[in-house]
Amino acid sequence: MGRMHSNGKGTSRSALPYKRTPPSWLKTSPEDVVALVCRSAKKGQTPSQIGVFLRDTQGIAQVKNVTGSKILRILKLNGLAPEVPEDLYFLIKKAVAVRKHLERSRKDRDAKFRLILVESRIHRLARYYKQSRVLAPNWKYDSATASTLVS
Repeated sequence: MGRMHSNGKGTSRSALPYKRTPPSWLKTSPEDVVALVCRSAKKGQTPSQIGVFLRDTQGIAQVKNVTGSKILRILKLNGLAPEVPEDLYFLIKKAVAVRKHLERSRKDRDAKFRLILVESRIHRLARYYKQSRVLAPNWKYDSATASTLVS
């Protein structure tokens, strides 16, 4: 599938291991992994940061293979899931940064154009999350209140 606002096709990707069982050398129990995930979430890490942390420090390549459920589902069960999905959060953060840049340099037309593209991506993603009931049906992106949502 191609990119939304550029010409790239984006064919490179990572491949998951064929075996869905945890490796034999991994001695960490599923309960310990859940505890590590919850502890990292309480520190303020995002689900992808938690996955990178577990991969790099504990040697856990896929949390789902060890625990049977994904990181975000573990966080939802423990009431630690973020209220705004991670990808939408970072798009909003980018839009806030571009808008802040535009306050300083109003003549930057390229930044103005990129802000339009980023905000259209935000609206499209928000529409998807409303349909799949991840966001509340009355949730609305507003550029004036976006900085409070990100900070």
